[in-house]
Amino acid sequence: MLQNIAIFLIATLSSLYISAILLRFLLALNRADFYNPVSQFLVAITQPILKPLRRFIPAIGKIDTSSLVLAFAVQFIAISLVYFLRGIGFPLPIIVIASIAELTRSLIWILFAAIFVRVLLSWIVNYGANPLASLLDDLTDPILVPIRKKVGLVGGFDLSPLIAGILLQVALIILSPLPNIY
Repeated sequence: MLQNIAIFLIATLSSLYISAILLRFLLALNRADFYNPVSQFLVAITQPILKPLRRFIPAIGKIDTSSLVLAFAVQFIAISLVYFLRGIGFPLPIIVIASIAELTRSLIWILFAAIFVRVLLSWIVNYGANPLASLLDDLTDPILVPIRKKVGLVGGFDLSPLIAGILLQVALIILSPLPNIY
């Protein structure tokens, strides 16, 4: 029972922190407003580790590689701890592949959730006044705008969130054969 509790805590806490790191990475990649309260929260919880890491790992163009390295390191440690607690050992190639797969799944779920929340918030009258709305737009527009350009409005409805959601779910299905630790 204690083993299951420990695995649950490792999986939950690492997933929450990895999500914060990946959100910060995506918002930086899309040049989102970092003065937004949500952005400031993400900066506050990730900056203590990212700041010293950036001294050694420079960005490559628009890509904040230190965020990706940190997310990978946290995921790698979490999976290693879960393997250790389960008594599996330390199969390095499998842990590396599982770490990359889990990070990719996390990115897909973050984008899926952002699209879903954006759709829900769009039904609210003051969508533009919500501080989360501009971040969701910055986060999801790189996915939704190209789809919207290809499909257009159908009967006055924007189907791009539905199509993007389907494509993201297909991506998750494609990733399903890769190791899933949790």
